Amino acid sequence: MLQHRKVTIVGAGIAGLALARALAHLDADVTVLEQAPEISEVGAGLQLTPNGARVLAALGLGEQAAEMGDASQAVELRNGETGQRVLRMALDGAGDFRFFHRADLIEMLLLGAAQAGVTIRTNAKVEKVKLGDHPPRLTLADGDTFETGVLIGADGLHSKVRAALNGTVAPFFTHQVAWRATLPETAAIEPIAQIWMGAGRHIVTYPLRGGRLRNIVAVEERRIWADESWSLTDDPITLRIAFEDFVPEVRGWLDRVEAPNLWGLFRHPVAGRWQGQGAAILGDAAHPTLPFLAQGANMALEDAWVLADCLGRLPVEEALPAYQSLRETRARRIVEAANTNARNYHLKGVARGAAHLALRLGGSLMPTAPLRRFDWLYGHDVTAATRALATAPAAG
Repeated sequence: MLQHRKVTIVGAGIAGLALARALAHLDADVTVLEQAPEISEVGAGLQLTPNGARVLAALGLGEQAAEMGDASQAVELRNGETGQRVLRMALDGAGDFRFFHRADLIEMLLLGAAQAGVTIRTNAKVEKVKLGDHPPRLTLADGDTFETGVLIGADGLHSKVRAALNGTVAPFFTHQVAWRATLPETAAIEPIAQIWMGAGRHIVTYPLRGGRLRNIVAVEERRIWADESWSLTDDPITLRIAFEDFVPEVRGWLDRVEAPNLWGLFRHPVAGRWQGQGAAILGDAAHPTLPFLAQGANMALEDAWVLADCLGRLPVEEALPAYQSLRETRARRIVEAANTNARNYHLKGVARGAAHLALRLGGSLMPTAPLRRFDWLYGHDVTAATRALATAPAAG
């Protein structure tokens, strides 16, 4: 279905590059447009869970992922003020859970796309998308205008392709802000994800790059509005004050943070239309999610695989609706589960004490039960029913 068909992907992030490699293996003529002068990612961590790892393996990138990502052994919930462990979920034997520096995953996907024959065009900012009874038309910031056979928007929260399909809808501020930072480490870091919970705030931390870095994401409820941007830098004193009642171990990390990035957390609705008139969206462009279930990158990988599979076995006018039909219900469920986690991490007063007690007792009596609650998430395999895409050859 795709042989020599021209496909243009807007955005060289995780979703765009994974899709580009998959489509190139189906003999599509793929070009990725990236607005930045070079493809790079600011320093931040992400968690790859088994549902996303299966896609990387099916794309022929499993060995590289195993070498580049740090295997995670457990997830721990702790009381931020006392240090008491509330729950530990062991991940041994539960699948492929890994910690990645985002820049490393982007580099791996970029190399994989290039090796598959994808054209990467930087300094290509899309200013206008026009859809209608004609092939999708793009206008770039430099004035270049062209048509493409299939247009894919992997262009994130402020997607021009999403806007062309749905119009613009203002997100609303969740009254939560997040700081992120990475710290160099010389002492050994246990390969686990820790969530330190407090009233109206929490911190997530885990190792990166073999334990040479510690990734920190700190979230606080507040009424003061903050920009939805990953590039803002905040005063580290503000971060330290927000968590001044946490245990010394956590405060010690924050004392070493010199220039934390700050961004406001906004809730965007899942798009009503993911496709139409020869165009489609995926990843954050289709279903932005709050960062409380570690599924942003994993959902992007799942989307990429399913969209490529649909395009590979169906005519475009059938493939794009089939893609949305296959993905929308699951995406909405994941987005809502992330919203629920945000509330649970920040419980206060009696509700918080009761919830922590229930988790401790439940984890003691039935140690595997908390993780089994997420079988629907981590056990899902979008590659299992593949019809068009065979397992791709290994990169390199």
